[in-house]
Amino acid sequence: MQAQQQPLEGRPGPPGGHSKGVGSGAGSGFSQVVALLLFLGASALVAALGGLATANHVNGWYATADKAPWSPPNWVFGPVWTVLYAAMAVAAWLVWRSRAPGSKAALTAYGVQLGLNLLWTPVFFALYPALGTPALWIAFGIIVALAVAVAATVVLFGPISRVAGLLMLPYLSWIVYASSLNLWAALHN
Repeated sequence: MQAQQQPLEGRPGPPGGHSKGVGSGAGSGFSQVVALLLFLGASALVAALGGLATANHVNGWYATADKAPWSPPNWVFGPVWTVLYAAMAVAAWLVWRSRAPGSKAALTAYGVQLGLNLLWTPVFFALYPALGTPALWIAFGIIVALAVAVAATVVLFGPISRVAGLLMLPYLSWIVYASSLNLWAALHN
């Protein structure tokens, strides 16, 4: 027979009520807000840099590229990415604030996938005019690595914060979908 465990939130902390243990969160309310803003800012930076790499090419070579029949209109990408980047940032913040065992590894995986996300856009959009089809294949390799990194992030986030893991699932789905668009482009351009 197993002993019933007390929920983390209900466990008594040290005298004075300030506990840094699992489930207690990290720091004051102010530091929580600052941390959330930093995670949101990191996502916004990746989005902005990706936008810069995309801006000159969406109406350039990409406008006349052979795209997959299931490609959405270009206007869909901005709103979708805005929601995904915000969800990713909140997920990372939830894991950060938990201070749970494994959160460092989980946030490292998050950082790796964010870096791969940042790398994919200029390779796909900006390198194509210089390299042609090989740039699309390089981008495909990056996006496959990104999908693996996002899947690893989901697996690492889930046990720490179910909500964080769930918040990353739409992003993983979108990356798999974007991989199919990238593969089509590499095969047909």
